Amino acid sequence: MARRVLLLLHRWAGLAMTLFLVIVGLTGSLLAFNSELERLISPQFYAAERPDAPMLDLATLAERAEALAPMARARSVSLAEPGQAMVWMIPRADPTGAEPKELGFNQLFLDPWTGAELGRRSWAELSEGWTNLMPFIYKLHFELALGMPGVWILGVVALVWTIDCFVGFYLTLPAGGALFWRRWGPAWLIRFRGGAFRLNFDLHRAGGLWLWAALLVFAWSSVYMNLWDTVYTWTTKAALDYRPVWAELQDAPKPLENPRLGWRAALAAGEGLMAEEAQKRGFVVERPFSLSYDAGKGVYVFEVRSSLDIRDKTGQTQIYLDGDTAALRLVALPTGQYSGNTVTSWLAGLHMAAVFGLPWRIFVCALGLAVVMLSVTGVYIWLKKRRARRRSASRRVVVKPAARAIFPPFRLPWPSRRSRLDNAP
Repeated sequence: MARRVLLLLHRWAGLAMTLFLVIVGLTGSLLAFNSELERLISPQFYAAERPDAPMLDLATLAERAEALAPMARARSVSLAEPGQAMVWMIPRADPTGAEPKELGFNQLFLDPWTGAELGRRSWAELSEGWTNLMPFIYKLHFELALGMPGVWILGVVALVWTIDCFVGFYLTLPAGGALFWRRWGPAWLIRFRGGAFRLNFDLHRAGGLWLWAALLVFAWSSVYMNLWDTVYTWTTKAALDYRPVWAELQDAPKPLENPRLGWRAALAAGEGLMAEEAQKRGFVVERPFSLSYDAGKGVYVFEVRSSLDIRDKTGQTQIYLDGDTAALRLVALPTGQYSGNTVTSWLAGLHMAAVFGLPWRIFVCALGLAVVMLSVTGVYIWLKKRRARRRSASRRVVVKPAARAIFPPFRLPWPSRRSRLDNAP
């Protein structure tokens, strides 16, 4: 009985998730090579590398961006990609209190060696052409290009997917304990002979088994990506020491739009605080990675790549400092600080194909296609079984009247007991 209930749960959960998993599977396969595709589609946003020339510091790049767009204010500057400094821009507040004017862009790309402008774009706006193809794919992958409703929809799908991973695994186990391994072994095999249904069934069952651990990691990390402040935090805190930045760092009483510290002073203070923390905690700073300002919390965030980072190339070792006083507000390390934060860093790195170099990116690309295959084969199996059930039901409806016509009900030649009693004097 329990197995039948779980089978129904697996069937209907899979059908409900199919469209969403196909979308995130296909888009995720492309995003595994996001950097390479971005460089191929928009080469104008990348400068020729100059290994012998020093790059401009983060503060200088932020100041250059604001000089190039006087009506805008830099929100963050990042050296995430070789040959490129990417600056997120927001409209500058109007001193009269009027609504700030639309900029027409929110990303400004600079040559990290000279500060020269390479280009601008409104992130993920397809109306601007091919240059926003990969940002739009990212937006589709993360929120179905629907904003917060899409985030919540995919969060619920990810939670159902996580639970369904365990349900699907259980359903592959043979019922009963006798000769368990011999009976479970065929579940891991794909037989290419036996017809289309057998092949699709084997691909669905064996594919899910061989990729089960990776599917679970991606399902649960998707919960983190979309339900990070609810389900993921509650669950992780119940099992591990988890201290997310959003919970540790409170919002300012009101947004601090104009901090006393400028970009240059903030960078100097951040470098000093980061050096102190590195000495105290025993890690090595490799290079500056980004500098950003959060008006809602009134803090600058200085981020470096350090010996504690696990992601390829990028950095997540962070210092949060007060925008007015430069006082240290928070230290957030990717690994080694809190067990829950370390696990979360690994989940995010694995999901974003940012660890283990090219082999893992190839695997993530293939896994996205495998998710599509599992979804499609699941629908195929359901359709075939549904048609078989309907044919079986239609045969029962047609055969019964025919059988009665050929073999009419047998009646006794003498009156029944009830009729005898009814006719008794």
